[in-house]
Amino acid sequence: MSQGNENRMNHNTVLVVFPSVFSLNKINYLVKSISNILKIKKQVFTKIRRDGSIIIVEAKDPVLASSAISLLFGIDRVAIAKEVDSNFDTVLSTITSTGLSLLLKGDKFYVKVEGKTKSYLAKDLEVAATANLIEKTTGLQTRVGSEKDNDRFMYTWLTNSHAYVCIFVDKGMGGVPYGSQGETILCCIYDELSAISCLQSIKMGFDVMILVCYRSESDLLRLSKMIDKILSRIVRGSIELQFCKIFGISDLLTKITVVTHIMLSIASKSKISRIALAISPIVFPLRFVEYNAKIVFQNNLVPWFPLSGIDSSILENAREIGLEKYILDLENLCRSRFRGKTIPKATIQRYASDALKNLRRVSITIGSKNVHNIIDSLKSKH
Repeated sequence: MSQGNENRMNHNTVLVVFPSVFSLNKINYLVKSISNILKIKKQVFTKIRRDGSIIIVEAKDPVLASSAISLLFGIDRVAIAKEVDSNFDTVLSTITSTGLSLLLKGDKFYVKVEGKTKSYLAKDLEVAATANLIEKTTGLQTRVGSEKDNDRFMYTWLTNSHAYVCIFVDKGMGGVPYGSQGETILCCIYDELSAISCLQSIKMGFDVMILVCYRSESDLLRLSKMIDKILSRIVRGSIELQFCKIFGISDLLTKITVVTHIMLSIASKSKISRIALAISPIVFPLRFVEYNAKIVFQNNLVPWFPLSGIDSSILENAREIGLEKYILDLENLCRSRFRGKTIPKATIQRYASDALKNLRRVSITIGSKNVHNIIDSLKSKH
């Protein structure tokens, strides 16, 4: 192999973005999201291009750029990889040299090659690379593991023109790209479950308008910390949040119904036709879910239930947005037994009307000080 080819292999490090299966017909949205998030995070990149079904990003700092891109929905995996010509011997040499630089004594490794090229089968390269590494690492006492049981997973993706030998692979967030539905939905955050509902709305490709309903200053701080985790998934440099304080409601079902009425008012004034209801028949009584849906329909709006099919994966979704410390609260909510009771419509409307009187809007630049900016902005508006 020529010295020129070796230099090319050693230095042409790129980011490889593997779209989720649901994003395959929304690639242009994903490319736009990648470009936007890199600009927002001030990550320098020279080019974003496609190579078959994958997206290639040429960034100045692949590690930091990878961290930024991993925040996005619509992605199955993000990898830092060496881009080389798809010639069999070139790829084989690159996999071997990469493996030798990563393997430690006693490691179990597994080589996996996927994708397609016209010249050879991915499986043939996989077998050859595994054999090469076995031969060259006898002194390290390495062993061949499996895809699920290994210390070093060596992944390569083939296209007709290039091979991407991965140095690092990170799991993506799934879903579809932000804003790919071309519609805005109104979400309200008032507890852990509603925060996850907002996250799911973003994951489904909606642009979101966020309302926050809180009961006290401590509740506001707690909710602001949840919102901070969600804002990093929104591909915007700034956002306007709406806040209102709810007084005198201790019953959860009553609070949720009041929130639904508040959202109806805001959605109508903002000319938003879709409302995300953070209730699921898996957690709440079916009649209660249907009652809230009926209220929305009666106002000529469309109710969406981002949590309708969610089950124990709700805990994984909580971890995705850094809500691990609130998981116990979620579990307690799921254990609750709700007793249906009729609350006079006039009472609900009075609660909603009182809350709307103190509605405030806060515009913030999304960054590392979101919580402080939210609290300070609300204090300055008193």
